[in-house]
Amino acid sequence: MHSKSRRTRFKTQPVGGVDVIYREAGPADAPVILMLHGFPTASHMFRDLIPLLADSYRLIAPDLPGFGQTKSPPRGAFDYNFDRLADVIEGFTDSLSLDRCALYIFDYGAPAGLRLAMRHPERVSAIISQNGNAHVDGFSDQWGPWEAYWRGASEANREACRPSLSLDTIRNWQYGTGADPELLSPDGYELAIAYMARPGAEDIQLDLIRDYRTNVARYPDFQSYFRQHRPPLLATWGRYDPAFIPAGAIAYKRDLPNAEVHLLDAGHFALETHAGEIATLIRDFLGRVLPMENNGTDTFSMPENRMPT
Repeated sequence: MHSKSRRTRFKTQPVGGVDVIYREAGPADAPVILMLHGFPTASHMFRDLIPLLADSYRLIAPDLPGFGQTKSPPRGAFDYNFDRLADVIEGFTDSLSLDRCALYIFDYGAPAGLRLAMRHPERVSAIISQNGNAHVDGFSDQWGPWEAYWRGASEANREACRPSLSLDTIRNWQYGTGADPELLSPDGYELAIAYMARPGAEDIQLDLIRDYRTNVARYPDFQSYFRQHRPPLLATWGRYDPAFIPAGAIAYKRDLPNAEVHLLDAGHFALETHAGEIATLIRDFLGRVLPMENNGTDTFSMPENRMPT
């Protein structure tokens, strides 16, 4: 394969009134992995992983509306909620004719990506969940202010969530908890902090925090999707995540008994310290499950049960 196709390219795709900025690498005819980031980051969270997989896969990582470099309308002209994020990603995949892909879902990317999967189950070849929650089992005891805001949209409850957006919380709690400080590059969290400091960014994020309650309400729907369509699923989970605990990874096995679960000695942003290990797990997993698509059926036969490690 020519080395040129392994280079990450930065592109723009208009979707309605949103200009989606995205990273792409890998051969145009290779199996696609659609990579959906979380809060408060953007597609730069995949900067170490993409080069490790670009020899064998076509990797596409968009910045969601309200994040990174994607240009979207201001609050009031665009509803910043998870249904709208899913709408934009659906339009994005339509525009790029991505009719079959594996989903890499993380944090906020999980409810956006799973909405897309429920709308178009035929498009999903596999799911890789890296600290991407879909079960209430996965919540830690650190969600108090958010849960209060979900129960009541008062200004006081909204302001009580604002510390979640602070420099200290992003750097030390979200990125730092459970991460080896000698392996944790400042590149990721400093860019996330810079994005959060832009005018209007905090109010967009507070809108999304309020709407996060709709994701929890959809968990039973996500789980029904898993049981009905049985996508091959790999969970690569930072076991020291302060927000989404390992029980959320293991819970996938209730709906998908053959889901493969790996608990890494990492935090929420496991790619910041364990991109190599995650790339190896993805190669092994997709190398086994994607060829099964050539058997002429829509039913996946997962390999033997893999226990958490």
